[in-house]
Amino acid sequence: MNATSEIDPKLVKQLREKTNAGFMDCKRALVESGGDLDKAETILRTKGIASAAKKATRATKEGIVASYIHLQGKVGVLVEVNCETDFVARNENFRGFVKDITLHIAAAHPLYVNRADVPGNLIEAEREIYKAQVQGKPAHVADKIVDGKLEKFYSTVCLLEQAFIKNPDVTISDLLSSKIAELGENIVIRRFVRYLVGEPLPNES
Repeated sequence: MNATSEIDPKLVKQLREKTNAGFMDCKRALVESGGDLDKAETILRTKGIASAAKKATRATKEGIVASYIHLQGKVGVLVEVNCETDFVARNENFRGFVKDITLHIAAAHPLYVNRADVPGNLIEAEREIYKAQVQGKPAHVADKIVDGKLEKFYSTVCLLEQAFIKNPDVTISDLLSSKIAELGENIVIRRFVRYLVGEPLPNES
C-alpha cells in the first residue's frame, strides 16, 4: 500500500472544504505534510492551488479553440479552453498552455474532461467488474480495492486526472491550477474531441 492510499478520506474532505482545492491536490498535500491538516493547507497555498481554486467560480466567456494534427493527418484534436478576458486569450503563455493540452490529448487519448462527465452507467459497469474480481475477500478489503481500481480508471479516462505527458509528476489538473495562479484568471478546459483515422463510430458495430 502506498502512502497516498493511507490518508484518511475525512482529512481530505476537511482540507477540500477549507481550501476548495481538488481531491488529488489535497491528498498529495496531506501525504507531503504527514497528515497534518494545517501544514497541508500551507502547502496548497504556497503552491497557489488553493487561490487558483477560488477563482474557479468566476465566469470564463473568452478563450480559444485550438487544433492539432498528428502522425501526418492520422490523429486530430480540437479543444476549447476558456478564460476571463480577451487579454489573456491572446497571451502567448495561455496559448502555449492550450497547445500543450492539444498535444497531451493526442498522445494520452482521454475520453472525458473530468469525472463528472463520465456517464453513471459506465461507472457502475466498471464497479461491477471490479467487485467480481475481488469476490471472496473480506468486505472492507474488497471495498478499498474496488475504490482504488475506480480511482485508477478515472486517472486513465479523465483528462484532468491524467499525468501530463511532458511531466508525469504532475496531472493536467495540477498544470491547470498552476497556470491559473500564474495568469491570475480562471481557466477552464471546456471540451475536446479527438479523431483517429479508421476508428469505429459509436453507431458502428
